[in-house]
Amino acid sequence: MHSPTRPSLNSRHGNRLNGILFAFCLAVTGAPSAAEPAAASSADAESAESHLQKALAYYESGEYATAILEFETVLQLDDLPTDLHQQAEIYAGVAEDYLAGRKLQPTGYAIIGFGNYRENSTSAGSGETDDAFLKLRGGGRLNYTLSEVSSLNGSLDYRFREYSDSDRRNDSDLRWNGSYRHRFDDNNLTAGVRGRVSYRGNGDYRNDYGVFSTYQILLDENDQFTLGAEFRRRSYPEGPLRSRSRNIAELTANWNRSLLDGKASFSLDAFGGWENATQNRLDGNSSFYGLSPTYNFTLNDQWGGYVFFWWQHDSYNSERYSSEPSDDAVAVGTRADDLYELGGGLTWEFGDGWSLNPEILYVEDNSNILAVNYSSTEIWLTLRYDF
Repeated sequence: MHSPTRPSLNSRHGNRLNGILFAFCLAVTGAPSAAEPAAASSADAESAESHLQKALAYYESGEYATAILEFETVLQLDDLPTDLHQQAEIYAGVAEDYLAGRKLQPTGYAIIGFGNYRENSTSAGSGETDDAFLKLRGGGRLNYTLSEVSSLNGSLDYRFREYSDSDRRNDSDLRWNGSYRHRFDDNNLTAGVRGRVSYRGNGDYRNDYGVFSTYQILLDENDQFTLGAEFRRRSYPEGPLRSRSRNIAELTANWNRSLLDGKASFSLDAFGGWENATQNRLDGNSSFYGLSPTYNFTLNDQWGGYVFFWWQHDSYNSERYSSEPSDDAVAVGTRADDLYELGGGLTWEFGDGWSLNPEILYVEDNSNILAVNYSSTEIWLTLRYDF
């Protein structure tokens, strides 16, 4: 089963948009603060938006000297809302730090929460089960600027989940990533390595590692298109899951569009690939493809959220037994699965770096192999601190 990449509620700004200019639109189109209701003139607002978009584009691409000039132009405009002025000052200060030789930028986060997992009845005959869980997560990212057009990036992300009634669902997961990024005009090429080490249930161990590359194309101030490719190995070194070991090759495409003057975004992911079973998996090799639309939105200065849908079709090439619930006879065929996920969440930012995030996720696997079918529902509430 291919694991989807779900949207995360990292922060209000991170949820809204994934492209470079998308975040910039948020900065310039946000509502003025209540303490300063007198907004800038339309001409000043348009000028501020134009210069901020340019400044942040230069900042993101590492052209800090040029970015500072654009930020300073914004700061000289009259009657700007306080929030725009403050954001321009913050980014200008960071750009000056980079220009002064402080090229290493660290960020981090910590999450704690709780939730409930409900496994619904399956066609194989198992009944409904409920289980509460504790959820912990923490990680960080380092960005090192090499030049005005290139940088090195590294990240670690640790996730832990412990269930109250069933040890077999317990999950401890460490994900790592290292990459090089290079800018070509308005486009960006990223290449690197990443992996994942997971311990689940009663000691089941999984190790993923591979290489990847993406190319981001800025079509205009509202649209971004990204192409990606990855080759990774998924290994179960020992135990009953060893036969699931496989090599995976995957191609991806993503379109992201800014909506509502930067207060929302819509993205569509398409993906497909092949799996080569390396340890005589019962169902043999397989191919997969799928789609995932996501809508991110901002309600006000404190509230935002997302909704998403994810679908994947898996086709296997080795024959095995399958059956229908109404048939006593057993037929020989190849396995085919359709996997679905539907989820959403909200984020409430109530302090500097602090947010509260309620989320829900529904998962379903429809297969022509009766014993594989299942569905589950998860709800959780987490407290997050970004620093």
